[in-house]
Amino acid sequence: MKPVAPRVAIYAGSFDPFTLGHEDIVRRGAALFDRLVIAIGINPDKQPLFSAAERQEIMGDIFADLPNVQIAGFTGLTVDFARSIGASVMLRGVRTVSDIETEFTMALANHILAPDLETVFLMASERFSHISSTLIKQIATMGRDASREQLLKFIPERVVTPLLEKVQRERAEGMGDRGQ
Repeated sequence: MKPVAPRVAIYAGSFDPFTLGHEDIVRRGAALFDRLVIAIGINPDKQPLFSAAERQEIMGDIFADLPNVQIAGFTGLTVDFARSIGASVMLRGVRTVSDIETEFTMALANHILAPDLETVFLMASERFSHISSTLIKQIATMGRDASREQLLKFIPERVVTPLLEKVQRERAEGMGDRGQ
């Protein structure tokens, strides 16, 4: 009898910052696959709030209880990285109808580039379907009094302190620039 190859999936994104919706997809995906690699896409043309190393450390702490979850950074095409780690599945989370259009287009392109990779969609749990990293950044940076309690409704506790520290640092640096 031929041994069955482990089912390896990749869940790729910028995760800047990492949200409760992301965590939900990872935990559900970890139950479906033998190994799930959270792949942090690094785009040199973008200025993320958190460095790739910071995101990797935060997610490592969040998923310390899941031995089949690994975190890695990558540059280039996701399909190339997926192949390099032996993944056969690209896991994607879908929140809204507009996500479905975007994800469908991406899945078709990925299938042309890598016909051996399947895309599996998980619908966001309804309590997380409205959460996006962009929304979190807006709440944290634009909200006058973004509090720990408010942010805990959207992001894991492990993300709150570093996010608030970054926002406070940016505000302080911005005020220093205005005074010159």
